[in-house]
Amino acid sequence: MRTRVGIVGAGPAGLLLSHLLHLHGIDSVVLEVRSREAIEATIRAGVLEQGTVDLLSETGLGERMRREGFRHHGIELRFAGRGHRIDLAALTGGKAITVYAQHEVIKDLVKARLDAGGEIHFSVEDVNVLDLKSTAPTIRFRKDGALTELACDFIAGCDGSQGVCRPSVPPRALTHYERVYPFAWFGILAQAPPSAEELIYNLHDRGFALVSTRTREIQRLYFQCDPKETVADWSDDRIWAELQTRLAAGPGWKLIEGPILQKGVIGMRSFVVEPMQYGRLFLAGDSAHIVPPTGAKGLNLAVADVRVLAAALVAFYRTGRSDLLERYSESCLRRVWKAQRFSWWMTSMLHRFPGGDPFRHRLQIAELDYVTSSAAAATALAENYVGLPIELTGA
Repeated sequence: MRTRVGIVGAGPAGLLLSHLLHLHGIDSVVLEVRSREAIEATIRAGVLEQGTVDLLSETGLGERMRREGFRHHGIELRFAGRGHRIDLAALTGGKAITVYAQHEVIKDLVKARLDAGGEIHFSVEDVNVLDLKSTAPTIRFRKDGALTELACDFIAGCDGSQGVCRPSVPPRALTHYERVYPFAWFGILAQAPPSAEELIYNLHDRGFALVSTRTREIQRLYFQCDPKETVADWSDDRIWAELQTRLAAGPGWKLIEGPILQKGVIGMRSFVVEPMQYGRLFLAGDSAHIVPPTGAKGLNLAVADVRVLAAALVAFYRTGRSDLLERYSESCLRRVWKAQRFSWWMTSMLHRFPGGDPFRHRLQIAELDYVTSSAAAATALAENYVGLPIELTGA
């Protein structure tokens, strides 16, 4: 087999990269170890930045998102039992976010690639990336038991934090930065109408809680828990009692309960690898960085990465320029670290840390009070939340 760009991983990063390259006449092959059914059924939240929404719409992927997604022009920060709205649109010149689950984005991308005749191989095994420093790297894999070799000009490692691409780089060639948080999120899907029209980020003496919506019938809620806790530790009644306690507000607002359809515990960590490239292997999305979900940046960073990579590859095939490819890591990491800073800040401001330090808790309240009463502070939050610009200088 032969292609210009071999893509390992059929998540948002890999599929979108393949789609963007296709629009410029550049062929690619996507390899995925899971089945199509598995990747489309893995339920994950999705808060899409304005730039992500614009890109999906501009490239023909936005029809269902516009029809089924929820466009939010603000978010609520709730503390001391009171809610304070951050008007994202007013503070950013009309920008907003769209709540549209990641697996729905994947469904749209898979359909678009297959409808266009794109080559996606699901359920492959024993994937290995080889000859990364050469001008002809290869990907070996098994499909239906047969060993196959895919010759490429470039390889995009979009196979997530547990994939094979990043570990294939010699350890001394990479620097890892990581922070593991001493808490987790307990997440549920509930069959109930929305309790709020916009997301609610809540700080309570007992810890963080988040109210989001999935559809008009399905809601997504989270609360901070100990990372050692399991689903078995939380009955439905205990979950609703905890959420009701943490999210209690003044008259006029009520958390609507319903049957719980799904439960799960989500670990919290920050991770970045530098550089995001090695020879002709380019890492994108969760292969290169992980952010805590508080800042809603994971999917959006993956989109930003492949937008930069696609522009660099288009320039290479059109004009022979390699400078944008050489600067790929530098270009992406500037935005990655800003997203890490914002995610760390939101996480630190809204979670109770072990030890019950009352001084730290009072600082958190003061920080939230400042953010919700200062136009400058609210603008800084809003600009980061709706998404910083993607820089494509020289493309």
